[in-house]
Amino acid sequence: MPRHPFALFFAGSGCPPNRAAAILLLIDIGERLRKTRPNSWSNASAKLGLGDQRRLPPLNAIRAFEAAARRGGFQAAGAELNVSANAVGRLVKVLEDWLGVALFRRLPRGVVVTEAGRGYLDHVGILLDQLADATADLQWRKTSKVLTVTAGPSFIARWLVPRLGRLTERYPDLEVRMLASVQLTDFAREEVDVAIRHGRGVYDGLRSDLLVQEEFYPVCSPTLLSCGPRLQVPDDLAQHVLLHEEWNILDQLDWADWLAAIGADGIDPQRGLRFSFSHMTLQVAAAGQGVALASSAFIADDLTTGRLVRPFGKLSVLGPHGFYVVCPNATADREKSAAFRDWALEEAADEP
Repeated sequence: MPRHPFALFFAGSGCPPNRAAAILLLIDIGERLRKTRPNSWSNASAKLGLGDQRRLPPLNAIRAFEAAARRGGFQAAGAELNVSANAVGRLVKVLEDWLGVALFRRLPRGVVVTEAGRGYLDHVGILLDQLADATADLQWRKTSKVLTVTAGPSFIARWLVPRLGRLTERYPDLEVRMLASVQLTDFAREEVDVAIRHGRGVYDGLRSDLLVQEEFYPVCSPTLLSCGPRLQVPDDLAQHVLLHEEWNILDQLDWADWLAAIGADGIDPQRGLRFSFSHMTLQVAAAGQGVALASSAFIADDLTTGRLVRPFGKLSVLGPHGFYVVCPNATADREKSAAFRDWALEEAADEP
């Protein structure tokens, strides 16, 4: 099919690809069906016969109007769509002329959406979201066997990777793609199926299932415990190197919090060695270079193998957060997302 002249309008980097593709598709449909009797949007859902046609407004102008109304002006809309503010203004004027209704009030310094424009935006926004979802679902069929999971580097290294073989054994046709990131996933813009988030588990528009509730306790190598300075009670930590995670997200428990929670004093909680991520501190602890404050999410395999030990037995402090399996409500029941979630929750339930 020949490239539509409006395709250049949507090709800018600021335009979400799913929505742009869906709009271009409807532009083509609208042009084929533009000779039609006047009709209303309330009749749009009726099944069309072979001789019927839809009366659609200029859809490139719809896109410009929706962005301008949502973003609060032509300048912001132009930045999103990667076109000039003047281009957005001209497209909005085309739509207003087509509708015979003013959608914006032009002011000396900007524009304001009219009451009619706000009402129109409510309907248009829903329809464009539906188009984007439909396009995403269609594209998903091509990559249905690829599961993309994002999580923090330490969670991937210490929790996911040791268990990955059991996931691929259970689902041999699933192609797993893991991305390490400390940034929150934007599911609307990133090609990610599932994320592991560290927090309290309440995220708008997302399904979240608790995977691991964190507890914190000191760990060290067996060699340090048997051959190093005395390490039988928390006060003995004053004689040891404390290992710190430098990347402390949210209000995650640290040495100062842990020592305060158990009532230990006389220990400087800030001294010691610092590292970017938890898996680094555990690696250093295993090498006998100090005592790490471990999250229960990252330590099970090391305790099972004896690579690390807990010098104070069962003494631990409950952390304020947990790790959650997160995905959009709209895609939570897709086969691959549900498969990963069920597998991960079963793995977590089997931990001692």
